[in-house]
Amino acid sequence: MNDSSNICLSCGLCCDGSLIGFVQVENEEVSSLSKLMEIEDSKDFGVFLQPCSNYCNGCSIYANRPKQCASFKCGLLKSLEQKEIDFDVAIESISQVKQKKIDLEEKIETLNIKLKAPSFYFKMIELKKLLQKIEAESSLSQKHLDLKSDQNKLDNLLLSKFNLS
Repeated sequence: MNDSSNICLSCGLCCDGSLIGFVQVENEEVSSLSKLMEIEDSKDFGVFLQPCSNYCNGCSIYANRPKQCASFKCGLLKSLEQKEIDFDVAIESISQVKQKKIDLEEKIETLNIKLKAPSFYFKMIELKKLLQKIEAESSLSQKHLDLKSDQNKLDNLLLSKFNLS
């Protein structure tokens, strides 16, 4: 297994709902993929929301994954393939994101913030809107400010390492 496949299978941040909120599926794939996962079907394409139901510490349909999943390359993977970074640096970047995600989830729980979205990606959008609303009401506590700062740090990390925001 080459480093790029290995890094994707060991990372999973695009599959677990951390980096991406949904995947668009080409119309010709909908029928076969519907046997493997829940696909929302329209006349032109299908969509499934993240986290992917076939991801649990690894992709259980990797050989049969949607074309969009197979062709997706985050900035980290591209940097690794172009030998701008080595495997250990890529793994460290993944670890940093996973730790920041854990830290954010703990702070959200500590503040007793209830987010409805199923994926981390959409939870972060929901959280941003909530914090903006609280800020507009001039009722941001220091803990809210810390949470907002941590979310900004995660956004910056995703932008700089994964080329995603």
